[in-house]
Amino acid sequence: MRQSNGNSIGRWTRVLVTSVMGITLSATVLAACSSTPKATAPSASAPGVTSNSILIGATVPLTGPAAPGYDEIAPAMNAVFTWVNDHGGVYGRKIHYTYLDDGYNPANTATLTRRLVLQDNVFADIGSLGTPTQAAVQGFLNGQKVPQLFIESGCNCWSDPTYPQSSGWQPPYTVEGKILGSYVKANFAGKKIGYLYQGDEFGQDFVKGLDMEIAPASVVSRQTYDASTLAGPLSNQIAALKAAGAQVVVMATIPAATALAMLPGAAIGYLPQYVLSNVGADSPTVGPLLSAFTQKGGGTAAQAKAAAGLLNGVITDAYFAPESEVSNPWVQVEKKLLADYAPSLYAKSGLDGNTQYGVALAYTVVQALQAAGKNLTRAGLLAAIAKSGKAFVTPGFVPLSYSSTVRYGFQGAEVIKLSATAPPAVTPTGSWIGSTAVTPVEVTDVGSAPVTKYTGTTSTPPKNLVSTS
Repeated sequence: MRQSNGNSIGRWTRVLVTSVMGITLSATVLAACSSTPKATAPSASAPGVTSNSILIGATVPLTGPAAPGYDEIAPAMNAVFTWVNDHGGVYGRKIHYTYLDDGYNPANTATLTRRLVLQDNVFADIGSLGTPTQAAVQGFLNGQKVPQLFIESGCNCWSDPTYPQSSGWQPPYTVEGKILGSYVKANFAGKKIGYLYQGDEFGQDFVKGLDMEIAPASVVSRQTYDASTLAGPLSNQIAALKAAGAQVVVMATIPAATALAMLPGAAIGYLPQYVLSNVGADSPTVGPLLSAFTQKGGGTAAQAKAAAGLLNGVITDAYFAPESEVSNPWVQVEKKLLADYAPSLYAKSGLDGNTQYGVALAYTVVQALQAAGKNLTRAGLLAAIAKSGKAFVTPGFVPLSYSSTVRYGFQGAEVIKLSATAPPAVTPTGSWIGSTAVTPVEVTDVGSAPVTKYTGTTSTPPKNLVSTS
């Protein structure tokens, strides 16, 4: 494999950039999605709400370093909203979802979020992506009393009591770090450990969790990268980890950064045991990046195909069934919904970790709107999530954690190993490495609670879920 300079990698990234339960709803949500008789039709009750519509908005990376894979999430969410609208909306109101491209740049996020709130008059900011980007607007949205909901990030800051309008959805990064750190401690005792992480709250919160489980003396090197300047291979960081003798490298990276770390490692013959945050470990996303970066850098087709094999043996975590579990009822419904309501997206990406994430998150949104009732208000929506959020039906292995004091989503996951011998994830661009669980589902919190086996039940699609067509 030929190693190329950073400018070439940057061009590859830009070329790639520019070029999460297909569901139907449970009995209560189906009732909400039916048309409301005119005599009892809801009226306008909040900004962005009329008698027949709800306007919600988001900022997401459709271009920039975080776009590969993540640019699929908002369109997948919109597939769910389209399905709901085709079935009468929520209490007769159709959901209109506008999402703007911030390029994963906090300055852009600030400008576009103000546009959504002050010009577009959205009811709520829902499903916006990114730790640095959403941290940049958390104060503004809370000051305007605009709900900042189901943020696509696991920052601990989303449950800060100072910002009651904010909430996360995926596992907090510290929870994820503790679960993966517990696995590393149990399975790689005596090994030298290295960290590579994004130098903001994403990476820092993840490392907090690791450090609660892994003895500091075992950590021989801590390397960071800046997402705002990510343009080429992370060669210096990988060289430092190799020089320190790190045998296990734990990474909190976005998908492009995962590829840009693994490729220079392979180029110098450095193949540690990689342990990755779920954020940067989706095989159908990272596999094509590894292949494309290799080929764009002058590698042959055979070398590009081999590069995707770097994911074989990687340890990561999952909080709902991976897309490769084709017999899973949630996976079956997810595929059906995307195929029917986002056919171009499905033709391009299929069901991968990102489209799966988008469908699951949007289903949560619909249930939250239904729980808020006909007289939809911002305060009512927040109260409904706090009261009923734990009972929302999701494909998650554990329930959502919402309460009057907790505004995180899932606080549990299982550890999985990516394996060429496991059923592969199949997308329109090819088959990528599958996964097998190596631990039971485990739970913890962002504090001092230990990592323990989850003893509750996992939701399945309600019996009355029917074809999305």
